[in-house]
Amino acid sequence: MSKKIIALVMAMLMLVAVFASCTNSSGYTSKNTEYFIGCTGPLTGDASSYGISVQNGAALAIEEINADGGLNGVKFKFDIKDDQAAADKASAAYDQLFEAGMQISIGSVTSGSCEAFAAKAKADNLFLMTPSASADICIAEPNAFRVCFGDPDQGILAADELVENFENIGAIYDKSDTYSTGIYEAFAARMAELNVEFKTESFDAENKKDFSTQVEALKDCDVIFLPFYYTEAGLVAKTAVAKGCDAVLFGCDGLDGVADQVDETVTNTIKYITPFDVNSKEEKVAAFVNAYTEKYGSAPDQFAADGYDAVMVIYEAMKKANVNDVTIAPDALCDIVKSTILADGFVYEGVTGSMTWDESGAATKTPIIIELGK
Repeated sequence: MSKKIIALVMAMLMLVAVFASCTNSSGYTSKNTEYFIGCTGPLTGDASSYGISVQNGAALAIEEINADGGLNGVKFKFDIKDDQAAADKASAAYDQLFEAGMQISIGSVTSGSCEAFAAKAKADNLFLMTPSASADICIAEPNAFRVCFGDPDQGILAADELVENFENIGAIYDKSDTYSTGIYEAFAARMAELNVEFKTESFDAENKKDFSTQVEALKDCDVIFLPFYYTEAGLVAKTAVAKGCDAVLFGCDGLDGVADQVDETVTNTIKYITPFDVNSKEEKVAAFVNAYTEKYGSAPDQFAADGYDAVMVIYEAMKKANVNDVTIAPDALCDIVKSTILADGFVYEGVTGSMTWDESGAATKTPIIIELGK
């Protein structure tokens, strides 16, 4: 009997040792046989174009990484949960991904969701490189980085561009949305610095289907700045036609996708700031566009390119650091990836441009201004 008891005790001690080796202080338990990159984004709802594009771009990157042998022979997997651009859903999805073994992340696609996601990631010291959440709050913590331009950057760029090329300037913004207000506030501050007056109209989440009042008030402007998403921008463009307003409509990266919201009846020139030119002849960009188009049957937008780059940055940082432990805990991996990206000489040459990062988590890169249909 004593031998049986001793054997049982030994077996229990071995089980405890195995469990302890796979669980860290944050409660993370490794069951991984592949490196696990997680994400949330709107796969349904009004902003679904963004989430689906990021999903496709990220999945293409994973496919290419694995086809090339992964990292030291270990492959990667990617999972995105539908958050419908809602913070509470992003927070719940984070928990699901973490419990499933997520080790590193490309965060969330939209700013409101990413703020909630990042709060959870901070507690676990899980590294995130959001492709497209541009509000500063999304990268306020040391473990959070991004690929896209920040809201203040886009607001300043827009103000400089419009003042240089137009005299009578108007703006419409969504006062209920973090992305829109962040860009607008930076735009307004820059316009004040330049001592240039402009007209402003606004809307909110409860009133974003009819833009007759806003367009009527700005119909005599040479240009109308639209720092919000493509769905509402498409409605503004159609309203401009109905109101006889021929102003140039100028937006930021949220307007990527507006081509699907307008038709030949819209005659206004539409321009927006983006880091990605689908028509670029640069070899890496052209290869990405061709691979994406072949896989999905349509050309990529900026969000697809951002999703692709976000995954590839993580992979390149892990590769440079020679990560060689598929069971590595998120907090340990975060410290490795962050120090690698912030090290002197780390430059990522992506399809959305050449990028470096500093302690703020913001990417330094060069913008492009795209004219729709050109």
